[in-house]
Amino acid sequence: MKTVRILAVDDHEMTTLGYKYILEGAEFENFNVRVEIAKNFDIAKEKIEFSSKSLPYSIILLDIQLFPAHAKDPRSGVDLAILARKIVPGTKIVFMSSYSDNYRINNIFKKVNPEGYMVKSEIDELSLKAMVETVMEKPPYYTADALVAIRRRMASDVSIDEQDEKILYYLSKGTKTRDIGPLVSVAHTTVETRKRHLKSIFGIKNGNDIALIEEAKRRGFL
Repeated sequence: MKTVRILAVDDHEMTTLGYKYILEGAEFENFNVRVEIAKNFDIAKEKIEFSSKSLPYSIILLDIQLFPAHAKDPRSGVDLAILARKIVPGTKIVFMSSYSDNYRINNIFKKVNPEGYMVKSEIDELSLKAMVETVMEKPPYYTADALVAIRRRMASDVSIDEQDEKILYYLSKGTKTRDIGPLVSVAHTTVETRKRHLKSIFGIKNGNDIALIEEAKRRGFL
């Protein structure tokens, strides 16, 4: 019987061990599952590169945050996914993240276009098994919150660029307008100009920042 090889990457080892225990213990109709784990970017990269020379993984499960905040390492699961696409282009990528906001999910889809996205709060034994079956046979696979984020963005009749999205994201996190410029590599005046433009296209020309954030959420941009 065919063996589906999976690499699970998460900085919390107990999480990947949980995936391994559940998936290797599950009964699949057409294949068996073997799960390897990696707890950081470098170990995962080494395993992916090694697999490319012999037998590439069928699926790579990735958390977005691969290092604790105090490590100050900027490399993320998204960076690893982009690298994996180059090294093992035939391997399917599924994100397993606690993040369910529209901005992060849609940003990942722009950069990686993964074969699946699971919000951790929605993961259980049944959904893990269903994810592997779907991704192997007819991807993609999304949990409910991820699908809501994708659909809300698709339903929006407004198109904005990546810089506008970043400005909205930082505003939603409570970042002051004067502090956003350096974060998106533009002048303070440019941030103000873009905010006015966003309010105009969202139909809240005279609204404040709170109104802008709420409208952006309603349209699926946050």
